[in-house]
Amino acid sequence: MAIVGTPENPLKVAVVGSGPSGFYATEALFKSGQAVAVDMYERLPVPYGLVRSGVAPDHAKLKQAMLIYDKIARTPGFRLFANVNIGRDVTIGDLRNAYHAVILATGAESDRRLGVPGEDLPGSHTATEFVGWYNGHPDYRDREFDLSREVAVIVGQGNVAIDVCRILAKTVDELKHTDIAEHALEQLAASRVREIHVVGRRGPAQAKFTNKELREIGELADADAIADPAALELNAESLTELADKNNAVSAKNVEFFREFAARPAAGKRRCCRFHFLAGPVRLLGDGRLAAVVFERNRLEGPAFDQVARGTGQEFTIEAGLLFRSIGYKGVAVPGVPFDERKGVIPNADGRVRDGGTAVSGLYCAGWIKRGPSGIIGTNRACSVATVAALLADLPSGDNAAKAGGDGILPPLRDRGVRVIGFDDWLRIDGEEIRRGAPKGKPREKFTRVAEMLATAGG
Repeated sequence: MAIVGTPENPLKVAVVGSGPSGFYATEALFKSGQAVAVDMYERLPVPYGLVRSGVAPDHAKLKQAMLIYDKIARTPGFRLFANVNIGRDVTIGDLRNAYHAVILATGAESDRRLGVPGEDLPGSHTATEFVGWYNGHPDYRDREFDLSREVAVIVGQGNVAIDVCRILAKTVDELKHTDIAEHALEQLAASRVREIHVVGRRGPAQAKFTNKELREIGELADADAIADPAALELNAESLTELADKNNAVSAKNVEFFREFAARPAAGKRRCCRFHFLAGPVRLLGDGRLAAVVFERNRLEGPAFDQVARGTGQEFTIEAGLLFRSIGYKGVAVPGVPFDERKGVIPNADGRVRDGGTAVSGLYCAGWIKRGPSGIIGTNRACSVATVAALLADLPSGDNAAKAGGDGILPPLRDRGVRVIGFDDWLRIDGEEIRRGAPKGKPREKFTRVAEMLATAGG
């Protein structure tokens, strides 16, 4: 029997998920020096995960990562199996039987809840819904957001929260040449939102915006950025945090907040107000959201380990629209161990664990492995580490030849599953680019699965 990883017996790996961590794992496998065949499985007919459907449309440079993934996908030995739902169309058991190894790179698809009364009132939404809606994700195409309301609240102070704020605050002229979905652009053009409150439970020194994202809020064409000078008076522990040379991003963020506080209001059409040390305690409304009640917090604990504690003091913001953006959680994959509390797959160095035992041939990478942290590029090192663990396990693994995707495709086709390959995706991609050209947009995305499948042909 030929050793696995040789031309006679190539290492066959299924990668589940076509976002950054999936592609970086694929890249690491192809660079391993082994003879490798990789089949990438994706639930939607289109690849690239959050780079396609999570990155804000006005941040085109971040979407250039897709050029890297396109190059990886053209490597000999790669196949895309899109429009395949793991757990419905094919099981993890099927994949484990057909491949030497399976890497789960499914990301973090759900949002953490606020856990307060009234959270499910109409008008209260997750940031994920809104981001997916304006990015044309089929799962969120038909979501409805009442943009006739003049006041919106965003709970959270990370980059997703600031993306939502920026999209609500921008003019149509600032968005119309991006790849924002046309249905979203039309509704944003009629938006009556005037005030956007961005609220964080900790202080300005602990806000998790990147500098570029926060600076952009101060540069919007028709929206003022506003912060209260009194809210920028920091405690000793926060000042210690800002003095640390490794915390330059937070120090710069505080500079931006102070700039916002010092500016005279320019009387622009909209305003973005930043609030700190406040957490929502209940949402009010008779049939739909009308107001959000917050409790004022104080920080306790040492520098870099401060936690927010409620003071019992409350204040209210009347608002008809709320988005929560307090973190993502992974979703369980049928047949795979899952930590419900942490929202990740239990693992050690990317090796999936069931109790205290490693599950042979099963690995994970990216947010489903470590939780929702870092930026797009952070997933590369994470995926490389997982692949290193996989390769280290090969000598003790199953050296038998595997069927790989050739054993998966026939039953899928027998069940009527239309598997979208990479060439099919290229047809969808080309048509989206063609549709966007007359509008001065990089692409006009298809937002429904049926449209994608029809364009793919076959």
